[in-house]
Amino acid sequence: MKSLGNIRRSFAPWTDPDAKPFITFRNVTKRFGDFTAVDDLTLNIYHREFFALLGASGCGKSTLLRMLAGFERPTSGEIILDGQDIAGIPPYKRPVNMMFQSYALFPHMTVESNIGFGLRQDGMPKNEIAERVAQMLKLVKLEKFAKRKPHQLSGGQRQRVALARSLAKRPKVLLLDEPLGALDKKLREETQFELMDLQQDLGLTFVVVTHDQEEAMTMADRIAVMSHGKVIQVATPAEIYEAPNSRFVADFIGDVNILDGKVSASGNGRIELAASDGFTIRTAAADAPAAGSAAGFAIRPEKLKVSRAAPTDATVNAAQGEIWDIGYLGDMTVFYVKLDSGKVVKASMLNAQREVENPIAYDEKVWVSFGETAGVVLKD
Repeated sequence: MKSLGNIRRSFAPWTDPDAKPFITFRNVTKRFGDFTAVDDLTLNIYHREFFALLGASGCGKSTLLRMLAGFERPTSGEIILDGQDIAGIPPYKRPVNMMFQSYALFPHMTVESNIGFGLRQDGMPKNEIAERVAQMLKLVKLEKFAKRKPHQLSGGQRQRVALARSLAKRPKVLLLDEPLGALDKKLREETQFELMDLQQDLGLTFVVVTHDQEEAMTMADRIAVMSHGKVIQVATPAEIYEAPNSRFVADFIGDVNILDGKVSASGNGRIELAASDGFTIRTAAADAPAAGSAAGFAIRPEKLKVSRAAPTDATVNAAQGEIWDIGYLGDMTVFYVKLDSGKVVKASMLNAQREVENPIAYDEKVWVSFGETAGVVLKD
């Protein structure tokens, strides 16, 4: 039998041309007066996928979630869930449930009463409600807190009560709107993995809205990066980070250095970029732009190496500069290097040794280098 970790690693239905999406947004537009919140958006989400909608405030991600929940109706387009167009179905009849950032627990009710609230509204027999609530309490490890009121719980425990209440009705899809925003950093990190394990155990489809890049990268099978009501890129966290399809995505996800220039040579899946920052970059490019065209080059700080001596490997890209600033973070050191052209780049290097003799210091002349496959070419 496969472990949950192995199942998660092998899960990729979007790569199967015969796999049918579980949720489809087809040419969906949502307008509020003159403002277009979602703009002719098409998106597929698969059964059992942990899917993240990621973007800045106002990008349309929450509006998309609310349309799926039934709290908003699309101005145009279709929303298909498990083969059914759900645009005209009211929220309470949809096989989805939504967990809000505020949790919205009833303060006068106990934990078990909060969890069973939706089941009572649906008219489920009392003995079945008690059995289902007991299952949910066990699932979120709150059996000992069944008789407590929300104010007697920690933030993380209240979050789990809200989650149990959302799952009690056994929805086909669970929608989570900034679910961890109210938790402190350490608890948020712990809860991310709890949610991932829970989603795998239940075999449900989770769709989460967040503006927290780290949260999306940790939890999601795939991420849709949104801006101004449109999806800019849909891919796995690794693909989003290592192979952004645009300058916007490269700049939005994590730290990045972007060097601009003109393509001086192109062919056989490789290019040379004459960077305006003073040196020639040789790199692989699957969809190489033509010679003479403008292009950018994005490279993450951890891909850069800072050294006093010039690299001896003729295949690496290198430029000389001066240490402009240093940040010691314990596990790594961050260097800001001002290249001879005046461009400042950021490099982060792991502190693999416990003690560092003669460390690189401010104002030193150094070389910044990186391999030919370390970055990605940007055409826009």
